[in-house]
Amino acid sequence: MLPLLFDWDAGNVDHVARHGIAPEEVEDALLDPQRIGADVCRPLGEARWAYLGSTDAGRVLFVVTTRRRRRVRVVTAREA
Repeated sequence: MLPLLFDWDAGNVDHVARHGIAPEEVEDALLDPQRIGADVCRPLGEARWAYLGSTDAGRVLFVVTTRRRRRVRVVTAREA
């Protein structure tokens, strides 16, 4: 299995930071083997998925992602 690659830039890093969350926490939640997820919408043709997952510290996060250039791009994340 290929490693999961994330697409972070100043825009999405700043966005999740406004919710008190670090990129590393989001990655923990998305890599949680017990996470649950669903295909939620396709605004302007771009598929988006929502997940609930736990960080290594036990914090439960709600995360919305999309795929761009074979990477997982975090759209938003907040505490569940």
